[in-house]
Parts: sequence; structure tokens; C-alpha cells
Amino acid sequence: MVNPAHGANRPLLEVENLVVEFPTRRGTLRAIDGVSLHIDPGEVLGVVGESGAGKSLTGAAIIGLLEPPGRIAGGRILLDGGRIDDLPPERLRRIRGRQIGAIFQDPLTSLNPLYSIGRQLIETITTHLPLSPTAARKRAMALLAEVGIPGAERRIDHYPHQFSGGMRQRVVIALALCANPRLIIADEPTTALDVSIQAQIIALLKRLCRDHGTAVMLITHDMGVIAETADRVAVMYAGRIAEVGPVRQVVKHPLHPYTVGLMGSIPTVGAERARLAQIDGAMPRLNAIPPGCAFSPRCPKVFARCRAERPEPMARGSSAVACWLYAQGEAARG
Repeated sequence: MVNPAHGANRPLLEVENLVVEFPTRRGTLRAIDGVSLHIDPGEVLGVVGESGAGKSLTGAAIIGLLEPPGRIAGGRILLDGGRIDDLPPERLRRIRGRQIGAIFQDPLTSLNPLYSIGRQLIETITTHLPLSPTAARKRAMALLAEVGIPGAERRIDHYPHQFSGGMRQRVVIALALCANPRLIIADEPTTALDVSIQAQIIALLKRLCRDHGTAVMLITHDMGVIAETADRVAVMYAGRIAEVGPVRQVVKHPLHPYTVGLMGSIPTVGAERARLAQIDGAMPRLNAIPPGCAFSPRCPKVFARCRAERPEPMARGSSAVACWLYAQGEAARG
């Protein structure tokens, strides 16, 4: 894949031609099909697309949390230049807490209801850092205060059910930061929250990235969250990358017809349109992905080559787009 934004410095995370498959009785289903992306130190990469696009599955593959029988069947995942997708489970577990943190959509699935949040934070800290229980408790309280939990010295001994949804998500962010990871995979971290709390969590993530230099892979279906938070955005469709580039470029001047459709479906304050644009059709099932471009059955600009040949991402300025409209000699068709 072409990465126009690559500089001389090596990215923190590199995903190269990732393939994820699910064996079934009726054959093998390919859920992720040749995904390549990179994240630089301190950068927020937004990954966006409809449900079923492969966003969360890509994140799960990176941190080694694929549900069986899912498996990585091709490609490589490198963290700071070292390959991690082929590591034994025990070594990957140490990396997952120490160098890569995770924030999931529903904080109740990340927190054990039987243990106080302090116990969960302290256990995570002592597992990955050489700190005594007393020092770990002090660090846990400092993290709770940093993510905006008032009265951290008192609340540290409370249980998850004693926190609101927004406060639980702040606790989960504190858990992800326990060992000062260099990368956080944030999978729909604001979806279950109301709009005002969403804004607070987004602001918190941005501040933590700035203060800690932590890189974030922000997985969401909400282009508004991406526009507000990310430095770059990767648009996924049917387990493939459709477009990737700087967030302002992708939001203001989308290239791929799918991205154009996503942006057209977002309501704009003060817009005079009576109806929002919509993308006809639906995401193809894994056993029915068409040959050529997976988006071709829904694309308003489809032509013969789209149905016959799969496009690979090609550079267009600071972006890359997987669309035959931008192949040499084809742009005039658009």
C-alpha cells in the first residue's frame, strides 16, 4: 500500500497486508483482506466505516484478541519495528498491557463488577511496572485524578456499579494508561455515551495524547468524532482500506465514492437540503464479496474495470485511494 505521509522516521505501528480468516463448514471466510496502515508516535489515526467493515476486527488482530476460530492468515504487524503477530501468547500478553493499551465500547465489559476499581488498577500496574502495592495505589489515584474522577482518594475503593457510564469510561481510560503504553486501541470509546459526555471523553483523549505522546487508533463509525479527534483517517469497506489521508483532506475533499457517500450522509448545521444523501444497498456478506472493487455494486461511478479488477490504494497528493477513477487515464471518467 502507498503511504504518502510516511516520513524518514519509522512509524510506531505498521500493519502490512493483514489477512484475517474464519474457517467454517462451508469454506473459509476472509474478513480482513490485505489491510495496510501505519500510525506514527503521538498520532491519532481514525478508522471509520459501516458496521461490518472490519474496523474492530483489525484492532483485535493487532492486540491479539481475535475470537476463535478467527486467525491471522497473512501479513505482518510490527510495533516499533519488531514483529508481534507471531509471538507466543505469554509474550504478547506482556506487550498488550505494557506497550499497547485498549479501550472498549462498553466499560462494563472491561471492568470486573466483583472488584473495586482500585484493585483492578493496582493489579494492572503491578503486573507491568516494578512498583510496590503502596506505590501502585498512589499511581492509581493519580491516574484517576488525571482522567477527571473527582475525589480519587475516596473513589478508588468504589465498585464499577457506583460510577456513571461516563465515569466508568474514564476509569477504563485510566486502566489503559496504567503502564504508560505507547499505543492505545480505542474501539468505539464514546458510542454508549450521551453527546455531552462524548465531547468530554474526546477532549480527554486528545489531552492525554498531547501530554503523554501516546498514539491512538480510534475505531468508530462516527465521522464527527473522527473530524474532531484524528490527525489522519483510514476509511474501511468490506475488510479493505478504501481511502486514507489527513483528516481535513478526507473530510473536506473525499476521493473514494464510498467516502463521498459517508460525508454526504452527515447532517450539517444550517444546510438547506431537505434530505440527507444515502448510499444505496448494503455492505456485502463475507461469502458474497464481489470480484473487483467490493464497493462496485453500490457505486454511482462504477465502470467495467471496477467489476473485474481489484484496485489497490494509489497515491493522490497526501492521501491514498483504492479506486480506478484515479488510475492514470481513468480520472476523466469521474
